This record gives sequence, structure tokens and C-alpha cells, in this order.
Amino acid sequence: MAAPAQPKKIVAPTVSQINAEFVTQLACKYWAPHIKKKSPFDIKVIEDIYEKEIVKSSQYLENYLWMNYSPEVSSKAYLMSICCMVNEKFRENVPAWEIFKKKPDHFPFFFKHILKAALAETDGEFSLHEQTVLLLFLDHCFNSLEVDLIRSQVQQLISLPMWMGLQLARLELELKKTPKLRKFWNLIKKNDEKMDPEAREQAYQERRFLSQLIQKFISVLKSVPLSEPVTMDKVHYCERFIELMIDLEALLPTRRWFNTILDDSHLLVHCYLSNLVRREEDGHLFSQLLDMLKFYTGFEINDQTGNALTENEMTTIHYDRITSLQRAAFAHFPELYDFALSNVAEVDTRESLVKFFGPLSSNTLHQVASYLCLLPTLPKNEDTTFDKEFLLELLVSRHERRISQIQQLNQMPLYPTEKIIWDENIVPTEYYSGEGCLALPKLNLQFLTLHDYLLRNFNLFRLESTYEIRQDIEDSVSRMKPWQSEYGGVVFGGWARMAQPIVAFTVVEVAKPNIGENWPTRVRADVTINLNVRDHIKDEWEGLRKHDVCFLITVRPTKPYGTKFDRRRPFIEQVGLVYVRGCEIQGMLDDKGRVIEDGPEPRPNLRGESRTFRVFLDPNQYQQDMTNTIQNGAEDVYETFNIIMRRKPKENNFKAVLETIRNLMNTDCVVPDWLHDIILGYGDPSSAHYSKMPNQIATLDFNDTFLSIEHLKASFPGHNVKVTVEDPALQIPPFRITFPVRSGKGKKRKDADVEDEDTEEAKTLIVEPHVIPNRGPYPYNQPKRNTIQFTHTQIEAIRAGMQPGLTMVVGPPGTGKTDVAVQIISNIYHNFPEQRTLIVTHSNQALNQLFEKIMALDIDERHLLRLGHGEEELETEKDFSRYGRVNYVLARRIELLEEVKRLQKSLGVPGDASYTCETAGYFFLYQVMSRWEEYISKVKNKGSTLPDVTEVSTFFPFHEYFANAPQPIFKGRSYEEDMEIAEGCFRHIKKIFTQLEEFRASELLRSGLDRSKYLLVKEAKIIAMTCTHAALKRHDLVKLGFKYDNILMEEAAQILEIETFIPLLLQNPQDGFSRLKRWIMIGDHHQLPPVIKNMAFQKYSNMEQSLFTRFVRVGVPTVDLDAQGRARASLCNLYNWRYKNLGNLPHVQLLPEFSTANAGLLYDFQLINVEDFQGVGESEPNPYFYQNLGEAEYVVALFMYMCLLGYPADKISILTTYNGQKHLIRDIINRRCGNNPLIGRPNKVTTVDRFQGQQNDYILLSLVRTRAVGHLRDVRRLVVAMSRARLGLYIFARVSLFQNCFELTPAFSQLTARPLHLHIIPTEPFPTTRKVGLLSSFYKTIESSFFGVCFLP
Repeated sequence: MAAPAQPKKIVAPTVSQINAEFVTQLACKYWAPHIKKKSPFDIKVIEDIYEKEIVKSSQYLENYLWMNYSPEVSSKAYLMSICCMVNEKFRENVPAWEIFKKKPDHFPFFFKHILKAALAETDGEFSLHEQTVLLLFLDHCFNSLEVDLIRSQVQQLISLPMWMGLQLARLELELKKTPKLRKFWNLIKKNDEKMDPEAREQAYQERRFLSQLIQKFISVLKSVPLSEPVTMDKVHYCERFIELMIDLEALLPTRRWFNTILDDSHLLVHCYLSNLVRREEDGHLFSQLLDMLKFYTGFEINDQTGNALTENEMTTIHYDRITSLQRAAFAHFPELYDFALSNVAEVDTRESLVKFFGPLSSNTLHQVASYLCLLPTLPKNEDTTFDKEFLLELLVSRHERRISQIQQLNQMPLYPTEKIIWDENIVPTEYYSGEGCLALPKLNLQFLTLHDYLLRNFNLFRLESTYEIRQDIEDSVSRMKPWQSEYGGVVFGGWARMAQPIVAFTVVEVAKPNIGENWPTRVRADVTINLNVRDHIKDEWEGLRKHDVCFLITVRPTKPYGTKFDRRRPFIEQVGLVYVRGCEIQGMLDDKGRVIEDGPEPRPNLRGESRTFRVFLDPNQYQQDMTNTIQNGAEDVYETFNIIMRRKPKENNFKAVLETIRNLMNTDCVVPDWLHDIILGYGDPSSAHYSKMPNQIATLDFNDTFLSIEHLKASFPGHNVKVTVEDPALQIPPFRITFPVRSGKGKKRKDADVEDEDTEEAKTLIVEPHVIPNRGPYPYNQPKRNTIQFTHTQIEAIRAGMQPGLTMVVGPPGTGKTDVAVQIISNIYHNFPEQRTLIVTHSNQALNQLFEKIMALDIDERHLLRLGHGEEELETEKDFSRYGRVNYVLARRIELLEEVKRLQKSLGVPGDASYTCETAGYFFLYQVMSRWEEYISKVKNKGSTLPDVTEVSTFFPFHEYFANAPQPIFKGRSYEEDMEIAEGCFRHIKKIFTQLEEFRASELLRSGLDRSKYLLVKEAKIIAMTCTHAALKRHDLVKLGFKYDNILMEEAAQILEIETFIPLLLQNPQDGFSRLKRWIMIGDHHQLPPVIKNMAFQKYSNMEQSLFTRFVRVGVPTVDLDAQGRARASLCNLYNWRYKNLGNLPHVQLLPEFSTANAGLLYDFQLINVEDFQGVGESEPNPYFYQNLGEAEYVVALFMYMCLLGYPADKISILTTYNGQKHLIRDIINRRCGNNPLIGRPNKVTTVDRFQGQQNDYILLSLVRTRAVGHLRDVRRLVVAMSRARLGLYIFARVSLFQNCFELTPAFSQLTARPLHLHIIPTEPFPTTRKVGLLSSFYKTIESSFFGVCFLP
């Protein structure tokens, strides 16, 4: 019974806690915002803190370091402290440059000092470790070019004048290549001459900075010994330096001139020949980073223009290099005649180049290199200072043939193997701290080309999936407990639901390669397993479908039978894992050895426990493995497998997505011209806004968007509204609006005073009310109408969405994003009936919400289609899936043919016109139309006299058919009114036959599959799917000939970058152009981003950045919705500071539910301080599994109290910021009140992240942490947490911790303004009539401290 002693163990403070105490004391003295009297600035404080290496202090940078920085007090500790703090902010993904933007005066001075320090000698004032910190800081600067302050400083380091660092011959060669540059170069020289000597010297230093930094790095690299011990500081410096080089090469603005400098320094050659690469342990990550740098230095792009190079252009460049080498050899080196006269294909491999150049002396090699302007000319009678190995590698690596990037990609296996899965540099563990650098691509603001964009996303998506696969393999294999048997084989001591031992494995087919490829077209194998398991698990294995991915694993355990598995020790050596290979199921085999196909027919019942699956292996992987077996005598991997593992279908779609991205890279991926540059992050970010599109539409029908003419006028403040009709009685919706459209793209004017914007004309809107034609006499013929009074910003979003171009709508919580989306869809549907719109969302839940609102508008449901598996959750009897729509069409066809039969009978026409859609068509043409035309000729206006009103009704031929409509059909008041009714009746009839004509295809197509394809490609006008479905099914959709004109994306800020991009390309281009006209993205980048499970990809690679967020960062114009209608105004204040100007809709003040107080509680929101409970604050039973028992008990106690007062339990949700706390609260609810009918369970107990996009009336929130703020420092999580409640929010937290956090200040300053003990009124039942804020004059406050609660009688 040692359990009670545990709290004491936790109470003992750690070193970091003691340090934290020290900083807290300093903070309270010098910079904490809630302290009124602060001590004056003292430079010694900074020195102290820096020496003790504490930089994670909250608000230290903002309120102390940068506030007091000036050239006078600048010192090494000061510089380093600022750099450390900025790096720390980047590590935690927190905005870092805000404080510098507010106080930019001393930044140039500070930045110049950083540059100077980065070049300082390592044995001088700055250690190598400190210079590594500076390199990281510089890397962050180069990656923040969107910040004007940073860009202005960095620009001087990376513009054309940096070519001063080139050797003269190379500079001449480059200027000769591009004559235009010569002009610029001469101009730069002239300007330099005008400068005073000091400024010129400063400019020269900045221009040569990167060249000098490279030379400094090379000297550090050369100091690394081959086998003696090396300090890790040197290794880390080298890794960070290569990371900086990769980042400079991977951005076009930095790469443009720098690539030539890098090439001229021969950095890669120095690195590949260095000792660090040969040190297996220390140099592993360095080598991987080097390969990335090599890839980017040779990237297929023109550095100056930024255009992607085709394969032919790359071949031409390669040929030019080789032929210039051959010319130099022919002219000056007789010993190379054989080389000079050979054809290119014969001499451009590494082997042949080494054969020709290997025998030459060092001096000769140097002379060859200097003829090519690679090295300075060798003076006569002097020996070269370079060693032969370097000179040979320089010439060979520059001229050897490179495999093209697309070929490399096509030869790459899609499944990860054991080499990648457990490589910590590529797939780090989930506890990645952000300290070191990794061999991973990064997603920043800009990309070199579309190929680069797709490739980075491809690699990251592949590795993120690999991380999840690693977790699954470790879980399943360790559950199976593989041990070594007495005879040296494998024996399994356990079992796993997702894995089975393999009984037999045979490769049954290796198909011939396609022409020009060296890997087989397909490889198939049979895997036999013995399913001696429970029936439901057996069903799961037998239910494996075509295209499901499984993994084949080889284990050779060395541990004897009965050894315990320790999860904390390395996995591979414990289980003896040797190989992992992926495969894709083709199907299960029947008794006769044939594949059982998926289909509507029931599956055959197989006898016994043995089952065999036919699987496809990865042909690329198979070819690599076989080559390795034959050339190196390695064992045959495919004869060793002894475990097969499956995964959950929902998490197992990575291969399909990777294939989709790879297919995109192999096709000409045609993005619309107006989007291309914006997606890559270049050019004018507003160029795709409707106001700059050449095909802007002048007149738009806003249909039912406006509720009245007053609503319309209020929606366009600052505009002059002219209505085409004077009579107020006729000024009723729907309205057509003609907008002033500017002709041409900003023509230059001689007269600058005549500005377009200021003219009266540019502000005038011409509004034309129009009447929707009568659709028929039945009540259901009346169109459904919008009832929402949109605000003027919502109207701007709707207008932008109807116009061609890119529309970005930022929708804060509760601002009606979905209503805007639905109205845009409806308006496009009515304005452009021939166009098709694709709706994409992140989750099925959001898609279903959209769909339910679309059904409430005037959209014909035969034009709606929902793809994917989420339609089962739609809360409607109607089925919008493919087959549901097919059934709808077939049922509707029968209904309409019944109507035709009734019409035929009413007209007294013999025969069977209602047999098929075709016969109905003839009946309409010969019987219906003839009667209508005859009727029109009788009642139409003849001459000047109006026909008699009674004639309209008398001659009407369809009286009998419309006998079941509300009578009388004709009012007899006026000729025009009755004529419109008659035409409405005819429209009703005509629509029946129009629909039957559309449904005719379903008579000709007999199978459900064909009919569903026809619906998708021809009939549906509004097609909805999730982004995952789009990524999985792109190949099938393109093959079908799927077409669409508009895309609307909801929850766009929650969709991964690549999953946002793929839906743009679900169709083949027409004549080399995309037919996409509109792209509407609706989201909120101030809320949580896409979920990335691995911290390294999330933080280091920035994989959590959605395309929506990137567009906002680049500066694409957005429409920001600015009125919320979800929460009380007081609750809205807790998060509206994060948005431009978020206000409240009028009903938030007017409706009684918002003006009434929360019963039994004094305040509508409160922050409640929770101190240690039984001596314990936060605890961590497993890594990152945080719990806080005190907060959990308190939250549940408040929930029970509210339920006892009469609050409905389903109106209360309990949220927390950690999974561990969620489970703890659920346990406490189960024990305390879960089964008590008086109390019950809350609507949800979940994490803040999971609750995004949902809401409830009352939210109880537990923040858990008591030692460090943790991931709530991410303001986006705070915004989601604060914005879930409509009427009441009660937050339980350690106040002293959170109020000190700079990022959270705006919310916590409001929370801490109220008492930090819970104030309750136990005598007030729910619901109450008390108004918000009226309590103080009626009640006397009695404070009794019980569990931190204040009772009010």
C-alpha cells in the first residue's frame, strides 16, 4: 500500500521548477502586465537570465527585452536572448514578429549585429552553439518574407548585387548568358560609386554575407575528424547550416541569385567529400539533408524567370554542359581527344567520366575547371592548392547524367519499408520537441513550381501515414508476442485482432514491364492464413475488400519463450523485426482458387478455417528487392514473411491519395491561369478577386437574397441605388442588380484627377425588380424563399461568390458561414442553370448541415447528389447518394408517367402515351402543344382591343386536368392576371415532359452503375463530397468525364493543403484550359487547423497550414463576416479581439434568452481558480496524457449542481484541452451521476479540438495544466474554446499560470476582472426571470470559503 506516498514525490521541485520560480519572481518585479509598480530596466537581469539558460519565460520578449532594446544597451547576452526567444516562439508555432512590427526603429541595427555575430570566429566571443542559434534565427527570417520589416532587411542579402561574391570569370559568364543583367550590373556599379565610403563598405559586407558564411561553414566542416570524437555542437552547426541552404534554395525570391553563388562555392562537393558524411552515426542526418540540398540545387526551374523546365529543356542544359567540356578538352588538352570526340550518351555516366579524367594530374584538372569558369585560373609554374579527389568530383558531379525528377518519383515504392518506418530523422517519434532539425520538406508561403508543390505534399503525406503505420505495427506485433522457439523458429505467445500469422506465401505472377520501364507492370501473390478466431473477427478478415492495404512482416525474435515486452525499450530488437512490405488486396480465393469479386451477389460460404487472399505487391519495391538479391546476394525478402497485418479502413486510404498525387504529377496538371501564381504564392495576391477578373458579370439576379428594397439599400452602404420602377408597391423582391463594371485592367490615364472610384457612376447600382413567372396552380409550385436578413458583409460575400474568380470568406464563430454558402450555391444555380457546382467540406457533419439547408431553398432535388459514405447520417428520409438518386429518378419517372396518363385521360386521347418517356415526348409534341397553340391563337391580343377576360377561362383546354388544384383557377379580375395563370399551368405541364426527357436515359441504361454514372456526369448540378473522397476517387471521376464549373469549400481552414488542391483537378482540361470559373473558400484561420498526429510534421514541416491560411498570409483579399448571432455579447468579447471588427446581430441583445441571467449563477462567465487538490496539480500517468483531479471533480460538481437546479443535461457540454482529462472526467461522471435519473450525463464530454464546429448553451471548460501553459498557447485553440458557449462559460484553471501568458492576455484580462471564486445562488431554480447584471442591488453577498465557492442567499 504505497499509493498515498505518491503526492509527496510530485511535490519535490525539479530544477526547471526552481528556475521557473526564479523567473516568475523576476517577471513580477520587472515585466508582468498585471503588476502596476514595475522596477526600472536593468541590463544585469538579462545577463543573469541568459547565463542560467532560461528562455521560456512568458512575456519576457515583449514586455522587457525588445521594449528596452537600443544600440546603447546592446550586448552579446542581449542579442542572444532575443534570438533564443524568437526561436522558441517559432518552435511553439506562436506569432513571433508582432512586437518587432510595433517597435521597428532599432531592428536594422539589431539585424546587422546578428549578421556580424554569425560570421565571427568560433573561438572568439560567440561559441559554435550560439552561432547555431543565430543560424536558426536567420532561417526564420528568410522564411518570413511576408513580413515587411524582415523583408526590407533580408532583401539586401539576396538581391543581384550579391553576385559580387562570384569569381570574376564566372561573373562574366553569367552576365554574358543574360544580356539584360549586364545593364543592371552596370547600374549597380554606378550607384556604388555615388555612395560614401562607409555606406559602400557596409553594403559590400551585406552583399558578401552569404558567400562568407559558406566559407566559414566549409572551414568548420573541414575541422571534423574522420574517427576521433567530435563535439555535437559542430555536427548541429553543420546540420542547421545545410537546413538554411535548403530553405534558401526552395524559395524563388531567395534562390534567384543565390543559386549561382552556391554553385560557385562548390559547397556540395566539399560536403560529399567531408569526413562528417563518412561518420555513420553522427553524419546520418547530415547526409540526408545533403541529398535534399542536392535535389533543390538541380531543381527543374529557370532561376531568373521562375518558369518550370520541361524534360527536353533539362536535357538541352545537360548536353550544353557536356559539349562545352568537350570543346575545352579538344582545344586545350590533347590527352582528352578520345573524350572530346565521343558522343554525349557514351561519356555522361559517372563511370566513363572517372575513366577519362581519373588519370589526369591535379594541375590539369584545375586547368580544365578554370576553362569552364568553375575555379580561378591557375598561375603559371604554380601547383594547385586543391586535392585531386575534390577536382575530380567537381568535374564528374557537374557533368554526370541525372535521372529526371518525375522518373525518380515513378520508380519510388508507395509503401514504406522498415528502413523508413523506424528512421527517426524522417519519421520522428510523437514526442518531437522541436529542438533539432530533420530531413523533411517544409510547407511555407511559396513553392518553386506546381511539381515542387505536389512533391513536398506527396512526401509529407507519405511520411505522416508512415508514422501512423508504425504505431499500428508496433501495437499489433507486440500483442502477438513473437518469441524464439526451442528449435530456432518463431512461436507466437499472444494474438492480435489486426494481425495473423502467415501459413503460406507464394508469388504467383510477375508480369512483363511496359516499354521503357524496368519494373514489372504487376506482381501478385497468395497469402494463406488460419482464421481460428471469434466469428466477428473472422468476419472482419473475410470482409477485406478490393484495394484494402495490408502489411507483410517478417520477425525473427531472439528472446526466449515467456520474455516480457517492455514498451519503453526499442521495439525492433525486442520482437526481432526484419522486413515490412505493403500489399493491396485483390480479393479472397474460393474453393477453386478464383478471386471472389465484390458485388451484389452473396459471397460463397467457405469451409474450414484456412483462407487465402490474392494480393498485389508494389512492382517498384519488388524490382528493387530482386535486384538487391541478385546483385548483392541478399536473401529473398518474399520467402520470409510470417505476419500479415490489416488496418482500420478509415485510416487506410493513404495509398489511394498518394497514387492520386503521383498521377497529378504525371499529367499536365492544368490549374486555371488566374489561379496558377496565387497557388505558388507569387504575383499580385488580389489578381483573382472578381474586381480584377476580365470576365466580370455586370448584371446578376439575386433571386430571394433580399427580403425587401430597404434590406437591399442597407446592404450596399455608400452606394446610390436607382430602382427602375417608381411605384413603391412594385419594388418587391426578387431583384436584378446591374453593377458598374470597370472596363479593362487599370488603364493608365493622363488625367490623374479623374479617378474611377470617386465618380458618381462607379457608386450607382441599377436595381430592377422582376416577377418570377407563375409555375402552376398547386401550392407546392410556389418557390421556397430565403428568410434570413443578411448583413452587408454577408451580401458582399454572396456577390463575390456569384462573380468569377477566387472568393475567400473568413467566418468567425456564429456569423452564418453556412447560410452564406447555401445562398451562393442557390444564386449560382438560378443565374447559370447550365453550370455545375462542386461542394467540398472537411467533415461529413458539415456536408450534412449544408445539404439540409440547401433542401430548404428553391433548388430542384433531382439536381442534388452526395458522394461518399456520409449520407447515411443525413437527418432526412431522402437519400442523396448515387443509388438513392437513381431510385429517386426511377420512382419520379413512374409518378410523372402517371401524371401523363391523367393528362391523356383528361384530354380524351386514346392509346397508351404514358408507357415510356419516349411515347410521352411524342404525346406532348402532337397532342399537348397543338392544343396550347390553338388556345393561344384564340385568346392572344388581336389589334388594339383587349380580349374578354372570360375567354381566357372559357377556351382553356386543361380544365379537367387541373380539377384537383385549388379552385377557382382563374380569378377573372384582369386579362393579364388570368393569362399569367394560364401560362403558369402550361409551365407546370411542360416541366413534367422536360423532366421525363431528362429521365429518358434511365430507360436506356439498364444497370444501376451506368445510371448512377449518368446522373453524376449529366444530370446532377450540385455535387457534394468530402475532401478525402475527392482525393480517393479522382482517378475514377476523371475517367468518367466528370465536369464542373464552380467549387465551394466549407471549413476550408481545416482541410490539408493537398486535399484542398486536388478538388481543383477532378476533371480533364478542355483544349488545354481548365473550365473552372469560380472558387469559393469559406473558413476561419483563427480556429484550429487540420489535425496532424505527428508533432514533427505539424511543427517542423508546417504541415498543419491549410491552403486557406496560406492564402490569407500571402495577402489574398478576404470578406470578413462581422456580426455573430450565437453567443451573448459578453461571451463574444472573450474572442472578438482576434477578428477585425466582430460585432453582434441585433437579436443577441433583444431575445429574452440572451438578456436573462443564468439561474443559480451570479455571472454568465467566470474563470475559477483551482489550487492543488490533495497536494497535486497536474499529473501525467503516460507521456502527454495530462490529468488534473481537482479540476475534474470541480467541473463535475458544478454540472451536478446545475442539473439539480433544473438545467437540462443535454444543454451542458464539458470540454477540456487534453485527452487524459477527458477520460478522467468521464470516469468521475460514471461514478458520481451517470446513472442518476435526476442528473444524467452532459451532452458531450470531449476535447476542445473535437468540439470545433459545434456549440451548446452552457460550456464547462477545464484547462488542466498547472506547470506550463502547454498547447493552449496556440491562440487558435483558445478562440475555439471561448466560442463554443451560447449563454454560459465557466472555466476551471490555475489562474497564476495562464494570466502571465502573453498570447492569452486579451481573453484572460477580461476573465480575471471578475472574482476568481465561483459565485452561486443555490435558491434560484432554472429557468429564472432575473436579468443579466441586475443582481447586485437586490442581493447581499455572503462569502463562505468552501472549495473556493461563494454562496449568495
